[in-house]
Amino acid sequence: MRYLVTGAAGFIGSQLLRTLLERGHDAIGWDAYTDYYDPALKEENAVGLPVDRVDLVEDVLELGGFDGVFHLAGQPGVASFGGVFPVYVRQNVLASQRLFEAAADAGVRVAFASSSSIYGDAAAYPTPEGTAPRPLAPYGITKLACEHLAHAYASEFGLQVVTIRYFTIYGPRQRPDMAFTKMVSCIAEGSPFELYGDGTQSRSFTYVDDAVEATIAAMESGVAGSIFNVGGGTEVSMLEAIEVLGKIARRRLEVVRMPRREGDAARTAADTTRIREALGWEPTTPFEEGLAAQWRWAADRVAAR
Repeated sequence: MRYLVTGAAGFIGSQLLRTLLERGHDAIGWDAYTDYYDPALKEENAVGLPVDRVDLVEDVLELGGFDGVFHLAGQPGVASFGGVFPVYVRQNVLASQRLFEAAADAGVRVAFASSSSIYGDAAAYPTPEGTAPRPLAPYGITKLACEHLAHAYASEFGLQVVTIRYFTIYGPRQRPDMAFTKMVSCIAEGSPFELYGDGTQSRSFTYVDDAVEATIAAMESGVAGSIFNVGGGTEVSMLEAIEVLGKIARRRLEVVRMPRREGDAARTAADTTRIREALGWEPTTPFEEGLAAQWRWAADRVAAR
């Protein structure tokens, strides 16, 4: 198949593109290399991959000839209140609207990467896809707006789209602003880790390889219009994760307590019944194994400096 991956120099996108190429697909990537975090890290992710610099809002989007588009590009992060909100509108809502319109015009199928942030503090745990969305931060609001746009283009223009709601993806190459990257870097460097909140907040942490497999399965076999949760099999609190990391690294992580961040949900827990029954997908990487892989990656980087 001929595939396009947007956000292909990012954490998940680069590993998705690499997997598609390894499986013999004709795949390329687009990325705007925004400065949400150091673009040099994105350039490092993209080494050896066919990634072109494309701005989804400004550039002409030519999608003819592709069999499918994996739309992972977007502005991440729950710290999305205040003056940065227009950036989230541009990079998530406007960029996705243009991508969906171009895909509908070209008759190209889309797998859209949404987020568990659309649920906010959910009404039920584990949380099924039919739960009423109540996002707590502008980031989640913009991702929900993208889902509504996808539905509108499907309803009015025949867009073939499947939506994947990621639950906290972790593993090697994770973004530097995310908690696990900070944790493994701090313990490798012997520096203190800033823990926001009381540490009881929990997540369905999902290893990146499992997320990639779910994303490909959704593109290849998901019925158009479907929405799938993609979450790890075990719910883990931040305090539990810190304890596990200490055992893996055989050293103690010094923790500095910080106030809770606005927009940060107390809990996420994915009900993955739908994707398991429809696509046969389920996470296969145990939490400790995945965190150990991320630790080795971080330790190797620190040792190489």
